[in-house]
Amino acid sequence: MKYLLLEKEIGEPSAEAFHVHLEAEARHVWKLVQEGIVRETYFNSDQHTAVLMLECASREEVEKHKAGFPLVKAGLIDFEIIPLQPYDGFARLFKSEV
Repeated sequence: MKYLLLEKEIGEPSAEAFHVHLEAEARHVWKLVQEGIVRETYFNSDQHTAVLMLECASREEVEKHKAGFPLVKAGLIDFEIIPLQPYDGFARLFKSEV
């Protein structure tokens, strides 16, 4: 199942607080990409916050991976988790009129 993760900063941390974790954060994301967990990565261009697409079997698995991010461990960010399902509205186009 696909999950959309939207980064939320906690409080108003300084740039320096983030800076010490950024290389470890990038390595962690790369590891999850290589494992097929993180499928897409973006930055919200308005807020410069991370937007990630994960492929996981359950919300519990997402929570486990989320807890491993260095910036989450440091208490600087959290992620809103949005479960996604395929859009099924196209079926309406193919219903036969009776």
